[in-house]
Amino acid sequence: MAKTKVLVVEDDEDILELVRYHLAREGLQVVCAANGQTGLTHAKEETPDLIVLDLMLPDVDGLEICRVLRAEPRTAHVPIVMLTAKGEESDVIAGLEVGADDYVTKPFSPKVLVARLRAVLRRKSRQAAAGDDAVRAGDILIDPRRHEVRVSGRAVDLTATEFGVLHFLARHPGWVFTRQQIVDAVKGEDYPVTERAVDVQMVGLRRKLGRHGDRIETVRGVGYRFAE
Repeated sequence: MAKTKVLVVEDDEDILELVRYHLAREGLQVVCAANGQTGLTHAKEETPDLIVLDLMLPDVDGLEICRVLRAEPRTAHVPIVMLTAKGEESDVIAGLEVGADDYVTKPFSPKVLVARLRAVLRRKSRQAAAGDDAVRAGDILIDPRRHEVRVSGRAVDLTATEFGVLHFLARHPGWVFTRQQIVDAVKGEDYPVTERAVDVQMVGLRRKLGRHGDRIETVRGVGYRFAE
């Protein structure tokens, strides 16, 4: 992870210093922000390789920051790992819906956090190497380089997770994947998400695709597939 730049957005000074210290020990360049607005400014100006983001910030909510970053072309691809005391299933689903790549709850082990960041960076690297080519499926065009989806020429606004799910399924038309296989492919193994959260993503994705939403088929008792 040498030369990798990580932005840490955390309002608790002790936790911020703890994370900074352990990431610096790994040879990472660490940029710190003690509030959400400063974090947004750093993210847009410096385009880090990864962001560690607290949810409960004093000014701008972490979920809102994630939404803003995913909507910005320069930061749409940047992995975001949420670090928070909010660990209920509903919180994980909320983070997933706005495009978080992983979710670490407080209190946490610095070694585990570093391992999770390594896993996210490896996964992003593999996805970039294997999935740069655009995928066209009828009137649907998925362009990972631009992080853009167009349906009949019209741009569709997807979260990072929705984009990842659609791109993964569309690259394997006709193949049936379980919910867990979809999570593993898009988010990595051991991502803390339930089957219900995957179903929530599918409902939102179908709605955004409009009349083409039926290309994502439910295979009862198994999972989902992208219709050929």
